[in-house]
Amino acid sequence: MYRQFVHACISYISIGVPVILAETSNTCSKSSLSQLLPGGSNATIIEVTPVPANGTFGGGPADLEFPTNDTKLPALCAVTVNVPSSENSSFNFGLFLPQATDWNGRFISSGNGGFGGGINWNDMGTNSHYGFASMSTDTGHISSTGDGSWALNDPQSQADWGYRAMHGSVSLAKELTKSYYGKSISYSYYSGCSTGGRQGLKEVQMFPEDFDGVLAGAPAWWTTHLQTWTVKVGLYNLPNNGANHIPASLFPVISAEVFRQCDAQDGLADGIISDPYGCDFYPETLLCDQSPPPANATAPYSPPYDANSSACLTGPQINTLYHIYNDWVETNQTFVFPHLALGSEAQWSVLLDTSVTNSPNSLGTSWVANFLLSDPNWNYNNFSYSTVQLADQINPGMANADDFDLTPFYKRGGKLLHYHGLSDGLIATGSSIYFYKQVLKTMIAKGMNLDDWYRFFLVPGMQHCANSVNDAPWYFAGANQPFELGSSVYSVPGFSDPKHDILLALMAWTEEDRAPDSIIATKFANDSVEAPVIRQRPLCPFPTQARYVGLGNEDDAESWECRALY
Repeated sequence: MYRQFVHACISYISIGVPVILAETSNTCSKSSLSQLLPGGSNATIIEVTPVPANGTFGGGPADLEFPTNDTKLPALCAVTVNVPSSENSSFNFGLFLPQATDWNGRFISSGNGGFGGGINWNDMGTNSHYGFASMSTDTGHISSTGDGSWALNDPQSQADWGYRAMHGSVSLAKELTKSYYGKSISYSYYSGCSTGGRQGLKEVQMFPEDFDGVLAGAPAWWTTHLQTWTVKVGLYNLPNNGANHIPASLFPVISAEVFRQCDAQDGLADGIISDPYGCDFYPETLLCDQSPPPANATAPYSPPYDANSSACLTGPQINTLYHIYNDWVETNQTFVFPHLALGSEAQWSVLLDTSVTNSPNSLGTSWVANFLLSDPNWNYNNFSYSTVQLADQINPGMANADDFDLTPFYKRGGKLLHYHGLSDGLIATGSSIYFYKQVLKTMIAKGMNLDDWYRFFLVPGMQHCANSVNDAPWYFAGANQPFELGSSVYSVPGFSDPKHDILLALMAWTEEDRAPDSIIATKFANDSVEAPVIRQRPLCPFPTQARYVGLGNEDDAESWECRALY
């Protein structure tokens, strides 16, 4: 026991987390945990598993959203709980409870992705290495990320996914945690990306008492517009045999031209577009030569005639590109949703490559068919702006996190860190910028300065939640990120401090009022923590941007500074 105590102290001191010892007489058993359920609770302990140090745990292939198990876990108690949410619906949540001597006194919840249902044991495992009691909910179903069929004619399950399962899981998991350790939780945190980011913002808006600090990445917050925009974007590039269609083989060609025009506009040609919204991109440079074929050309021929037509676009294709790079605006200048950012092309295959399915991505069509219209035979060719209007009226599952008045969260002293990759090809980065500005307008009008409690970071080159283009630094231990680098990775190896680890930064801000003026993102060679670091760069609070100071190695964070551009 003494050796475990010393190991815990060394581990947590190294990442800036105080060690808090706890006493508990409760055992990691189903009978013991069942006795800890609050009086009157209709929940059921489904499974309890003692996990030894360096153990492995997870849902395995049956957990469709998170099929890969955690490895090299600290010693902990793994608990699965079922909670009825209505007469015909329920949700499950998982809870990792570290040994009493390893618990840091804090609680953290993780989020989900897309329509996926499953317990996020992966992020829970990551967070257990910090010493957290960690939780995740399956939101009431099991499915893959793009499958929304479970929502058909099931408003109760939609509500579980939209908000109910998260709040219900958090409330009960906290009670179990306090009872298990026999003491109160010092601080409660949340970390999630994509749908997980939406879940975090929804908690801030509906249940501001649930968390002291919230980390929300690339949030899918505007469900009724995001999912319908996903249909709209796919329709831009359909039909596949149309003159307007841009084949996926041309995405790298477009990307190369975007980087040729936009890379250096931020002050340094380094393969990273730091300011895509400041680039005056001229897509017509990609036009094919559509001059008539030479007189000696052998018929039949297919216009446009160009010796290098595999590396250029026709006029109709340029029109499609125009739609992709411009906001979706309807009659009377009604703003619907922002556009994909310049530099996101490497991830366009998710929403724009219609060559296989010959239809928009299921993240859009499945939502409209199953959540909104309750019609599995809905034909996407019938899509129109009226679909968006209907979606706003119904708001299935109350999923939209669009209440911009965050006064209750602010007044209780909550802290919110929000981030989004500038090369995100799944959720347009501009949706986060729009959200931040709406909150800014709402809160400033009430005399509440955002910098004191809410900061937003754009991540140049980062794609959806993780990974990047052209070796842009993207890793800062955000939600889902550590598991991308390995099933036992946590924090930022070699840099486990609040300057490099955004979760530690959130904790330092929440508990010590040390606000993050920047977060240093890291890029490991081959995205392996065993390999050298090849780049580090500061991420700056919006609307400031990182600028090269003109001296020093451009791959060192010290060679950059955050500057106000407005």
